[in-house]
Order: sequence, then C-alpha cells, then structure tokens
Amino acid sequence: MARREITPIKRTIRRDQLREMVPLADSTIYEMEQRGDFPRRFALSARCVVWDLAEVEAWLALRRSTPLSRAPHPDVRQRRTRPVKGPGRAARAALTAE
Repeated sequence: MARREITPIKRTIRRDQLREMVPLADSTIYEMEQRGDFPRRFALSARCVVWDLAEVEAWLALRRSTPLSRAPHPDVRQRRTRPVKGPGRAARAALTAE
C-alpha cells in the first residue's frame, strides 16, 4: 500500500471571528487586503468568505513586533474654515478688544 501524506487541515475564520481578533472596520480591512497589507480572504461559496487563521495570527504577531510610526499632526493653520490664529494674531485681537 502506498502511504499518503497527511496534510493538516487549515483552520479558517469568518468575518465575526475576525472582527473579534482585529478591531478594524470592514472597509479598512478591505483596503489593506487590496494593498497587500492584510491576509486575503477567500470564498468558500458564493455567499461565504473566510480568512486563514494562521495567516491572521501571523499578521497580528508581526504588527505587535514592529512598531508603527504615528501619523503626523495636521497643520491646523492651513484650514479653510475655522483657521487657528497664530500667537501674534491672538495677542493683537485681545488688545484691540479692550
């Protein structure tokens, strides 16, 4: 008799289980998948998509090990509506109001 190699069954998770593990919005996960920054989903049927649990866990471990740089603060002085006054303008406005 020929010996067959036993392939391990990959465990998959559905969207609800993914949301419990990764607290990101569906649209954010979709965009990250399109960029290649998140494990890709695959379809089991026409109405059921799943993710490979091992890939998601590896992605989470990678995220924990590599710190992300924070996004820069926006320059609020460039706003078109409600611009923030500079330090000189605020002092002058207080003097003229008196």
